[in-house]
Amino acid sequence: MSNQTAGECHVPPAEYQVYLFPAVYIFALVFGLPGNLAAIYVFTLRVNPRTAFSVYISNLALADVVILCTLPFRVHYHLNGNDWVFGDVACRITGILFYANTYMSICFMTCICVDRYIATVHLHAYLKLKRLRYSLLTSGILWGIAGVAVVVFILMGPLQTNGTKSGSHSCFENFAAHEWSSRLLPYSVLSLIFCCLLPSAIILVCYPLAARRISRIHTKTAGRALRVIYTILAITLICFLPNHVVYLLHLLRRMGVIQRCPLANGIYNARRVTMALVILNTCLDPLLYYVTTSHCTCKALKRTWYRVRRRRAVYTITVRKDGAVSGTTKVFILMETKFKGKTKA
Repeated sequence: MSNQTAGECHVPPAEYQVYLFPAVYIFALVFGLPGNLAAIYVFTLRVNPRTAFSVYISNLALADVVILCTLPFRVHYHLNGNDWVFGDVACRITGILFYANTYMSICFMTCICVDRYIATVHLHAYLKLKRLRYSLLTSGILWGIAGVAVVVFILMGPLQTNGTKSGSHSCFENFAAHEWSSRLLPYSVLSLIFCCLLPSAIILVCYPLAARRISRIHTKTAGRALRVIYTILAITLICFLPNHVVYLLHLLRRMGVIQRCPLANGIYNARRVTMALVILNTCLDPLLYYVTTSHCTCKALKRTWYRVRRRRAVYTITVRKDGAVSGTTKVFILMETKFKGKTKA
């Protein structure tokens, strides 16, 4: 067995998928779907005026909702013994939507990261930017690229898979070798570079720099901001980074770089576990939505019943010394007032 190459290896038994994936998917549906739907409603309809942050949060929640809408089909698939009964077209549509929006999720988290980094480290430049326009344009470009990739992938026809038993139909797993050498390899390499490794690198670089700057400010607001940064870093490290590393090893195995069967089988099993971790991100994102606002503390939760409005303003403070103007300093102030209308963030 140890002398076999990856191309000669048999697919290892993975009966645990019948229990692992349905449990994770149902958990994500129960806890992730209501939270993400609520986030879309709040950050799209209740936040006024729109900000770059609210735009990215709304799109992140939308990507999560699309992922969650494909999960009932996947639950049935795994409970049915990994046998797909909904036809090839439905398999292609749900499969590509599942993976495409997983990549969209990490991309929008990266957009939030860059937005918060500029706001923290380069505040004056951040205040001058037309953030809403840029955020809408960025979101449109990302959805456009994803839409084109999804349509092209679906129109290219069915994907041949290696059936695990007589009469069963696999869906988006156990692809035939020629599918990897032709259609799947270019998509997989581009996805790995631009939707996995690059976004993770940006998050793991920008947020520690922002945390270093914020740690110099000894206020409760700064401490809360640090907790938000650590939360996002934890989500990235727990849910996304293991999947990206295993995905890289998975591609190396498919390309023939990794040859030994024991290692190939280990990658196969690790791929299933890390995919489950990625889905758990849809449950953690709603928590992130509320942690990143001012409404996560007990006092703030009480204020939400009175509809707290957050107002941003830039004031110029003139500093005088011996009767003369010694300089001016712009201060970015976040104010909160009660009102009966929408939430302004």
